[in-house]
Amino acid sequence: MEEIIRLKANYLGDGQHKIICPSCNQTRKKKNQKTLSVKVNSDSIVYQCWHCSASGEVKYNYNSKRESKVIDMFEVDRAKETWQNLGKSAMSFLKNRGISEKTATHFNIKQKRNYIANLGDVDCVVFPYGTDENISFVKIRSCEGKGFASQGSADQFYNIDIIDEIIKSEKKELIICEGEMDALSYHESGITNVISIPSGAVAKIAHGKTLPHEDTKFKFIWNAIDKINEINKIILSMDSDDAGVAMSEELARRLGKHRCYKVRYPEDCKDANDVLQRHGKKILAELPDKAEPYPVSGLYNAQKFANQLMDIYDNGHGTGVSTGYENLDELYTIVQGQLSIVTGHPSSGKSEFIDQVMYNIAKKDNWKFAVCSFENEPRIHIAKLISKHLGKPFFKGATNRMTKEELKEGLDFVRKHFFFLYQADGSLSTIDSIIERLKISVQRYGCRGAIIDPYNYISKHKMDKETDWVSEMLSSLRSFAQAHDIHIWFVAHPTKMMRREDGTIPVPRGYDISGSASFFSKADCGVTIDRPDPSKTTQTDVHIWKCRYSWVGKQGKTSFTYDRVKSRYDVYDNDSMLAPKNA
Repeated sequence: MEEIIRLKANYLGDGQHKIICPSCNQTRKKKNQKTLSVKVNSDSIVYQCWHCSASGEVKYNYNSKRESKVIDMFEVDRAKETWQNLGKSAMSFLKNRGISEKTATHFNIKQKRNYIANLGDVDCVVFPYGTDENISFVKIRSCEGKGFASQGSADQFYNIDIIDEIIKSEKKELIICEGEMDALSYHESGITNVISIPSGAVAKIAHGKTLPHEDTKFKFIWNAIDKINEINKIILSMDSDDAGVAMSEELARRLGKHRCYKVRYPEDCKDANDVLQRHGKKILAELPDKAEPYPVSGLYNAQKFANQLMDIYDNGHGTGVSTGYENLDELYTIVQGQLSIVTGHPSSGKSEFIDQVMYNIAKKDNWKFAVCSFENEPRIHIAKLISKHLGKPFFKGATNRMTKEELKEGLDFVRKHFFFLYQADGSLSTIDSIIERLKISVQRYGCRGAIIDPYNYISKHKMDKETDWVSEMLSSLRSFAQAHDIHIWFVAHPTKMMRREDGTIPVPRGYDISGSASFFSKADCGVTIDRPDPSKTTQTDVHIWKCRYSWVGKQGKTSFTYDRVKSRYDVYDNDSMLAPKNA
């Protein structure tokens, strides 16, 4: 008991928690109720169960996060003691849904008596994840009613072992569906190259609204990504409801839309099992071959976009995500799948301003960002972001700096929203290596934005002309942004510009960036950060010199002032626009 609680504390973290009691849970009628109160401190754990009265104190010494797996395996092993081979109730449930005993046996389906909320103690179908020797997760579904329970860690696909056979096959095609019953349905129809996500669709992933704690539900992707990357074609067979559509979009974004296809069900069906029951094995078996590619993969007639067209007609195109400043939103909003080129004279605040915009979006919309900053090592960059979050300096100075408790709170925010590309050995010196890490940031963490700052640290290809290399690099970045639905800020320095007769220096635009006119032509949006006279004023001007689409923004200028103490930008006092909502 005490050893289990000590291990459990490794992923509970400090504070008060309620968990399932390992002492009495399996012997109780109402199983899986969180009756054990656990308080985790830095050096001890105090626990008490209000059901069996088990209590005590455990000395706590953090060892390893991987020990949480021990808990998961313990829970599964305890659960296996109550499993039975397929009985009348479970087999009746499966046959009513078109699943034969042969298919059920192939997938090692079991039966057990289990407590389900609102249903009580009922007969259930058991779906083990993995082989008998290595089961890490168990999905439980009531034979009557629609009740669910689970044991273990939902960090792998259902039927994932089949992927080794798929990789060896000639076609290397993989079907991903939303539930175990759908995987069984395809198998029943003779389609064996199928796996299922473990926990159903996450409704809030639509439109970039995934909350940081919800993103952990996608661990199953990362745990299998090395093998999935060897697949040529991925066929998504999610439910046709809003949550299923959102999950399809998120999977395609993370795995690469260029190789993803989407199954279209008959109008009277919402999933693969519905098709099996209503139309039979033959129709279901035909669906993968009729799956439609995502738009980046092919050419479509106008009918493909009819619903989107009508939505724009009725509601307008809308705008991108707010920058956090109403005055800047008039000129520039942030759209996934686009490339922004950012320029400005040295020490004009380019990096600092984009950091501010990323922070605003992270705070307001829960976006996650990949940061590739060649001029700021991660610890310094993190300190700057924490200062923005708290509005207090990190380093000692004339004003009161943040406390250690505040530092921990700020670090937690940055940890959840920012991921840093950093290699001291120079392995991030090429654009291909950077794009590969950006791809991982999307797949593993769900990043929706990224910054590369500045471009002149990237090694050139051995090509005759720099302009050709720049053009190729920008094309690769823009294609990646579109394929993975991520916004990229690409910082580039302008050429040295001559002073005017009055001593001022012209504001650089896209055509003024060193290396190629492609910086202007291939940008979706162009941004210049400029400080007209840093010796006399804190004014910072933001010039938008290109917006490819009018609904994203327009050309123009707005002004801010930089507060060095708070590490934040505010609207310039003389600006006629409104103050920011999230500064």
